[in-house]
Amino acid sequence: MLLSNGEEPPNLSGQEVRWTSEQVLALAPDDASRKAGNRLGAAGPWSGAGRSASGAVWGLCKGSGSKPYQTVVDTKGPAYKCSCPSRKFPCKHALGLLLLWAADEAAVPVSGTPDWAEEWLEGRRERAGDREQGGAGAGQAAKRADPEASRRRAERRAGRITAGAGELERRLADLLRGGLATAEQSGYGLWEETAARMVDAQAPGLAGRVRELGSIPGSGPGWPVRLLEECALIHLLDTAWLGIERLPQPLAATVRTRVGLSLPAEGAPVRDDWLILAQYDSSDGKITTRRIWLYGRESGRTALLLSFGAAGRSPQQALPVGLMIDAELRWYPGAGTLRADLGQQFGGPAPIASPPPGGPTVAALDAYGQALRDDPWLDSWPVTLSRVVPLPTDTGWQLADADGETALPVAPAALGRSGLMKLVAISGGGPVTVFGECGHQGFSPLTAWSEDGSGTVPLI
Repeated sequence: MLLSNGEEPPNLSGQEVRWTSEQVLALAPDDASRKAGNRLGAAGPWSGAGRSASGAVWGLCKGSGSKPYQTVVDTKGPAYKCSCPSRKFPCKHALGLLLLWAADEAAVPVSGTPDWAEEWLEGRRERAGDREQGGAGAGQAAKRADPEASRRRAERRAGRITAGAGELERRLADLLRGGLATAEQSGYGLWEETAARMVDAQAPGLAGRVRELGSIPGSGPGWPVRLLEECALIHLLDTAWLGIERLPQPLAATVRTRVGLSLPAEGAPVRDDWLILAQYDSSDGKITTRRIWLYGRESGRTALLLSFGAAGRSPQQALPVGLMIDAELRWYPGAGTLRADLGQQFGGPAPIASPPPGGPTVAALDAYGQALRDDPWLDSWPVTLSRVVPLPTDTGWQLADADGETALPVAPAALGRSGLMKLVAISGGGPVTVFGECGHQGFSPLTAWSEDGSGTVPLI
């Protein structure tokens, strides 16, 4: 695939596509892995390190046992394999190997691939070939499935969700009839029990919103207003589900997703050079959700990749922020949906020359407002702000237009101190470009670029 200037993408074996240490550390699943990986980013613990022109990096890392850990990374995924017992992806050994490769090309020379690494890489190539040829097979398997049995299962689940939505409506009516003050008196237990009933009704989306509802009375001053707002959104979702047959198809798909039904990605894939803008994890105590934001350089489309890890396991999908991949994406159905699936990749990651196009703070608010018309339950919308300056206020921080008089407040929980200091340091009092999520609580900065557009700096 040609770049916009008519040139071929850079060769993976060249220096220009080696990742920076910041891009490597942005893949870390948590701070502990980031620190441990840093300690392994020198040549000392490594032996037999090497790389191939196809984008693989491998090495043996000395551990506490008699045998070194065998670590191999396919940078075209990226994907990782290590013989250590860690449940994190990537583990500290994979991070250390990539840091060594990023910092010292001579320490990871081009060489023949050892058998243990080649076996895993060959398996990946075979699986990629199967996926490429598997479209027709998947379609035939779907045809062989019993459509009548599938229809009956869908009807039974829809019936359970309808019963759950009706029960939730009664709970909301009881709350409003008794007054919002009763929510503080009844405590969290009532709502946790209601959430469990929604899980039984196979409506995990409703269950998640009910749990949030139960936490609001203890969230500090102004909680009755927030509680009423959330009750209204849940009531709107219940009502939409109970009348889903009357909704336009895109909105009906959004409602199904919001109550917790899984819908497959559909439509023709879109191939583009996708800028990897941000990656971050969030957890509800049971499941870790990883969000990766992409922007298509030619299509101008924004995409969200979601992956999940349960029981303390970090999600396996990870992409290096600040690089670009030539790949196909397929979107999920829904009104204004951004979630997509990553399909076939063509070659390895390459550097991006500049941030995505942005606009002023007013344009960001307008984009979020437009998105809310398609999905009223949307918490935020991805936007890029150009030429904004981070400024302190009496209540926090804001991003102010350098060429105007408007500003967006930075969401209170958006940045830790280190992320905020990064943003301020990049700015130095001057304008910067910032990618993030604009929502009802303010703007959450995720990635920043200096005014000259050089260097992508993750903020979280």
